[in-house]
Amino acid sequence: MLFHPDMTDALILRSVLMACAEKCKADGLETLLENILTVAEAKTEGDDSRAAQTILDGDAVIFLDDVSGMIVVTARSWDKRTVTEPPTETVVRGPREGFVEDFKTNITLVEKRLRTRKLAVKKCRMGREGNTTVAVLYIDGVVRPDLVQEVQRRLKSLEIDAVTDSHYLVPCLEERPASIFPQVGTAEKPDVVASKLLDGRVAVIVDGSPIVLTVPFLLIEDFHSGEDYYERSGFATFLRVLRLIALSLAIFLPGLYIALLTYHYEAVPLKLLITVLNALKGIPLPPIWEILVILMLFEIIREASIRMPKSVGTAMSIVGALVLGDTAVKAGIISSPGVMVVALSSIALYTVPGLVGTTSLLRMLFAVIGGLGGLYGLILAGTALVHYLSSVNSLGTPYLAPFAPLIRSDLGDGLVRAQLYSLTKRPQVIGSPNKRRLLWSQPKKG
Repeated sequence: MLFHPDMTDALILRSVLMACAEKCKADGLETLLENILTVAEAKTEGDDSRAAQTILDGDAVIFLDDVSGMIVVTARSWDKRTVTEPPTETVVRGPREGFVEDFKTNITLVEKRLRTRKLAVKKCRMGREGNTTVAVLYIDGVVRPDLVQEVQRRLKSLEIDAVTDSHYLVPCLEERPASIFPQVGTAEKPDVVASKLLDGRVAVIVDGSPIVLTVPFLLIEDFHSGEDYYERSGFATFLRVLRLIALSLAIFLPGLYIALLTYHYEAVPLKLLITVLNALKGIPLPPIWEILVILMLFEIIREASIRMPKSVGTAMSIVGALVLGDTAVKAGIISSPGVMVVALSSIALYTVPGLVGTTSLLRMLFAVIGGLGGLYGLILAGTALVHYLSSVNSLGTPYLAPFAPLIRSDLGDGLVRAQLYSLTKRPQVIGSPNKRRLLWSQPKKG
């Protein structure tokens, strides 16, 4: 008999087994498992070579002399974080449970919301040294079989020492790993993952990571929030449009400011132009260099506030931004309109948290383009960006769907969030073989 050293009931179990050893030798492991052991999770295993890995996983292994096979008893007890609201997906309405680093807890949180036999959980081991448990979740009959096969094929093709977090699996699930746009969805809330599984997607859960991956992924999903489905449809639509406008401001506003001040004075209203020119008087840097310097300062402050201890990070970021900005403006190094433009752009970044890194790079690129090519350069760059996004796909699903290509049946849950009970069919772009989501007819008025 082999036991994990942390198993607290090992001595009691040992004494019981020794008393019943003779009967078990005669009748085999099944008698021991069914009539003697009272452990909730135990199973027989015919492959003795897996004993070492099972013990390393924290379980107990029971052998009997002259009897082939073994019994695996679940005895692991790891310290784990309690289920709390995730910091990146806070909501005013709706569930506040978030995934943790414990694999079984995450599986249970999803199963609690999808209590169906069709929920499939396919587990595998990844990493030559880490032997990390990875699970592929999907709803049988709702998901496309070829999608599940492709996800499993890509995961099996990855040879790596260890998978310490789910983001290690992102490149092998993306069509263009070098792209700055994410092509794999991430979620920290079980209700969000459950809704994506019901759409016909596949989820990937990695032991030790609170981030669950979902594929295929569409760009419009970054403008969605789990709270949208718990709000009135009109207000949810307003919030989605607001996020799109804010993201556009975050990307284009610094470049537009530079282009207007450098090439297109006539496009600025006269009173506003006079105010801005007075603020720019005495500034030694041209608009393009001024904005780039301010952008870099904001990025440095943001990065420092994240890496600093929480007790001083928030205060340091606020004080640093105020002191640096106010001092630089008073010293005549940068202008107050430039600080305001970059500050507004930086605030707008966080309306779409999933695209913060992408948007930070794009606004610097568009700032340079605005300084070199003016409004015409910005229009050409914006057109090229849309053309590029229309060529991206996520496991065969168009990235800009349902707008490019236009899928009218999916527009009810795109930028607009239609009435919940009017979404009777699953997204056509996902290609689920089970098209109908719900069947409901509005009651007649009495």
